[in-house]
Amino acid sequence: MVNPNGSNPSKVNTELSLAALRRSLADGVPAGTGDEDSVRRQWWAALATLQDDLLQQEGLQGVWLAAPLPALYEPGLLQQLQGWVWAPSELEDLLPAASSLLPIGRGPATGMPSGGGFQRLPLGDDDGTDPLLLVITPKVQVALCLDGPAKARRLVVRFDPQVLSSALGLINRRLQASDPAAAEILRSNLQKLGSLQSDEQLVLRFWPRLAERLAAIAPSVTLQPLVHGGGDPGKAASSELALLEALTHEVRTPLATIRTLIRSLLKRGDMPPIVRQRLEQIDGECSEQIDRFGLIFLAAELQRQPGSEVPLGPDALARTDLSALLGQLEEIWQKQLARRDLQLELEIAVDLPPVLSDPTRLETMLGGLIDRFSRSLPSGSTVKVALQPAGAKLKLHLSSTDSPSGGNPPGGSPTSGTSRELVGPVLSWNPATGSLQLSRQATQRLFERLGGRLTERSGNGLTVFFPIC
Repeated sequence: MVNPNGSNPSKVNTELSLAALRRSLADGVPAGTGDEDSVRRQWWAALATLQDDLLQQEGLQGVWLAAPLPALYEPGLLQQLQGWVWAPSELEDLLPAASSLLPIGRGPATGMPSGGGFQRLPLGDDDGTDPLLLVITPKVQVALCLDGPAKARRLVVRFDPQVLSSALGLINRRLQASDPAAAEILRSNLQKLGSLQSDEQLVLRFWPRLAERLAAIAPSVTLQPLVHGGGDPGKAASSELALLEALTHEVRTPLATIRTLIRSLLKRGDMPPIVRQRLEQIDGECSEQIDRFGLIFLAAELQRQPGSEVPLGPDALARTDLSALLGQLEEIWQKQLARRDLQLELEIAVDLPPVLSDPTRLETMLGGLIDRFSRSLPSGSTVKVALQPAGAKLKLHLSSTDSPSGGNPPGGSPTSGTSRELVGPVLSWNPATGSLQLSRQATQRLFERLGGRLTERSGNGLTVFFPIC
């Protein structure tokens, strides 16, 4: 692969390589003592801390640079920030009919996608494959990377203005040598940010939150109490929930990164229809599992919090147009069910009043409810979702019609006659299908937290009642 200015991107001046950039970031940092597994856990925890605790701002502007894959995965951030990703050329082999997987600069006319997005840059032979991320916004400037030989690995996190300025200078020189158009675009975006403020409080916030995440992720903290229990059932259950939170985090984070990469590919207009269809299926599966494990994480978190069995007060809930929310989710659910050869039938009564709930979490909860209800249905069945008034509440009812080859009786529940075994405090397992999902008690607890009340009766489907505002 040769870029527009005729140079070979795989041949990079060693002094301008990403390996040299990592060394400059690690200068002055104590040598590491970790193995690959431990530093990878630190990396994922650092990414979560950065995105969840430092970058959650309305109207955020800035740039980010990463290698060898996109490190940011929160959709809101990706829409607001503009990025560059040095990616291996082997990624292009995944789509023989396309010239590249991710958008790549092809001259001065090539700009960053409006409203965020990222551009692919070629990874050189001397760049290495350790993860690297720089984020520059008016109030947050930070660089993260993994560095060091085997058995002496370390996570490097730098907030120092001088170190970051030096890193950006190296990046600018590299782009000037390999892709002057990209260098100009990056300089322009940095200039638009205006004066930068290095907030010393960021460091004080970052490391404690990172430590909290690592405490939940590190197996040495959670596995031993889980196995032995120390004779205290309460401590054993708490350790099991902590491990469950860690596992769901470990699953969701890489899935979110995969989804980010897939969605960048779907922006291309020159891929074969069959490839687009496959990528859309992967995107849908990733989204479904991210939401599913997100619910498991939330259930485990609530189970461990004292007083979490008490529903949120009116001040913590909001007027929610449940009718409109269902309408927005209809297409998503249709695609979700179609992957299991199921159909959706939505019935919404007219002129329904709003309910009191948390619309953000309610969307995820309803998706989880559809998944829970439909997972045991036979192929060809139809999931019926009806919303209608019921006194001072709205009644959301899920039922199913029989498939042509037999299965549940009309209006029956997929759980009818199915034995489920509890697996820990919040999960249940269906031995007949191998399906692992939230237990009935955990699902009820989550809905009660959001102002709803879930009932599940054999042969009558699932029903959730929401209080009218």
